[in-house]
Amino acid sequence: IYSFKLIAKQEHCYIEKQFKDKQHTVKKQYCFIYGGIVVMQYARKLRKGDKVAIVSLSSGMLGEEFCSHNIEIGVKRLKEYGLEPVFMPNALKGIEYLQTHPQARAKDLKDAFLDNSIAGIICAIGGDDTYRLLPYLMEDEKFIKTVEEHPKLFTGFSDTTINHLMFYKLGLSTYYGPNFICDLGEIADEMLPYTKRAFESYLEGNESDEIISSDIWYEEREDFSRAAIGTERKAHKEERGFEFLQGSEIFQGGLLGGCLESLYDVLTNSRYEDEKEVCERYDLFPNREEWIGKILFIETCEEKPTPELFEREVLLLKEKGVFDVVNGVLVGKPQDEAYYQEYKDILIRVIDNEKLPIVYNVNFGHAMPRCALQYGAVAKVDMKQKKIYVNR
Repeated sequence: IYSFKLIAKQEHCYIEKQFKDKQHTVKKQYCFIYGGIVVMQYARKLRKGDKVAIVSLSSGMLGEEFCSHNIEIGVKRLKEYGLEPVFMPNALKGIEYLQTHPQARAKDLKDAFLDNSIAGIICAIGGDDTYRLLPYLMEDEKFIKTVEEHPKLFTGFSDTTINHLMFYKLGLSTYYGPNFICDLGEIADEMLPYTKRAFESYLEGNESDEIISSDIWYEEREDFSRAAIGTERKAHKEERGFEFLQGSEIFQGGLLGGCLESLYDVLTNSRYEDEKEVCERYDLFPNREEWIGKILFIETCEEKPTPELFEREVLLLKEKGVFDVVNGVLVGKPQDEAYYQEYKDILIRVIDNEKLPIVYNVNFGHAMPRCALQYGAVAKVDMKQKKIYVNR
């Protein structure tokens, strides 16, 4: 390290660290300071000519024939941005192989971080058993050190929540945002405009610190096949926008959260009998102190949990003390607006604290379109302006 600079920005500070790598190239790293504590490292944004790794960390469906057209479309779009996609060696080995070889999934992630030519990592899609990678990653000191010394842009959603929480624990700020199959591989003629802007915010020079509601929301597709290429999703005018439920209209805090079902699975044995034990072994779920002053963001998955399950999920977060210490809650639009009113009623009733700000129907997660939320970044939610400002 030959330069170490503290940068004040409004009420927040950053540490800018300059150093030279083995090729004597000058590089920069950023650490975020909140309340006097260094919280996160920010990876640099992507530039033309950068290589981006595609990894299958949960489901192996990217390697199946029925996804071959998504690969063609996604590769084309990445190249149009001047990016060079690199499919990691195990990413295309299919559902059965990756289901039985979690160590192969973990190796791809490790190798992507170890490869200095790769600047960003894009998850293929989610799934439901990413937790099985934890022993291969969290017990590998070389991987942990590489993450700390060579932060890289990382994006995905759904079960990728597990990876995000792992990186959060390791001090790397990642993005709960677009993935390869669902977004870059979207089979309409173009990426959905709102989601496209979210992905473009990963590119240097296209940074945006403002999130507003999409004017349109889309139903999930029934036909994802090659025959459906060029067909548009069924679209609806957004009638509600960000919906303010209660509390102060203006609040702020560091962003932390993910898919509600994934968070519930981390804390229970409801899906896999060993998941809770594995996640506890690595302290994956943030403790109560780590939630202090944060903005919790949660959203439901494509399984469209029943109101009964949704209530148990929210209640479990309450039992963990999360709602006692966070500064506010952002809740994603339910996919296809399933149980829209029921979820809203449950949130207010279960949280049972009218002073805690809750904003509903935010465009992130499984519902289309989606924005990108950056873990650890400080967000200011201003419901008078119906905007979320993110200090990236």
